[in-house]
Formats: sequence, structure tokens, C-alpha cells
Amino acid sequence: MDTPLREPTFLILTALAAAPMHGYGLIREVATLSDGRVALRPGTLYGALDRLVDAGLVDVDREEVVDGRLRRYYRLSPAGDATLTAETERLRRNVEAATARLRERSRAARPAAPRTAGGLA
Repeated sequence: MDTPLREPTFLILTALAAAPMHGYGLIREVATLSDGRVALRPGTLYGALDRLVDAGLVDVDREEVVDGRLRRYYRLSPAGDATLTAETERLRRNVEAATARLRERSRAARPAAPRTAGGLA
């Protein structure tokens, strides 16, 4: 899978970096990681998980039956870990560049201190 990753994909991989999770757990964790900005619907999540499994970034960890329903847990694969690491580094560099530019702009926008005449009044 190519970088840059779309934000939902980045957040899914980030959630799975901590521990294997099932779908509902991923939905909650992505919402938490994004401060509620990204709210995955089940269909969207499972479509993304299928693509991530096909791309080799996520593996099925295990399955269990809970209340008569199958619960599948997913984990980050080694390739997923490498992709998340690379994307995190790319984003970090972008943040550093933007922060430096904003500091430069801030310094340039400051009014110069008033100059006083060399003599006595």
C-alpha cells in the first residue's frame, strides 16, 4: 500500500499497533485517537480491513464466538508496522517543516522595537 495513507487507514493501523482488536473496538479506538473527527461505520471499517488484509498490512489474529456471533480480531502485520512507521516519520517531517515556517512568519510579522535617537533630549 502506498503512502501517504488516508487518515482512516492511518488511524486503523495506529489502533492496531497497541494490540489486536475486533471491529467494534477499532471503531471506538479510531474515534478516540481522532478526538471524534473520524467516525467509522461498520461497512467502511470492514471494507478497509479487507483491503488491509489483502495488502498484507493487517492479519487476522483470531476468531471467537461471543453471544452467538463471530468476533474476529485483527493485528498489525510486520509490513503494516513498517508502513505505519514510515508514514509516521513522513508526517513528523511535514509537521517539523510547517512548524519552522510558521515560526519564521511569526518572527517576520513582529513589529520592530522603536529606535531611539542617539542624542539627549
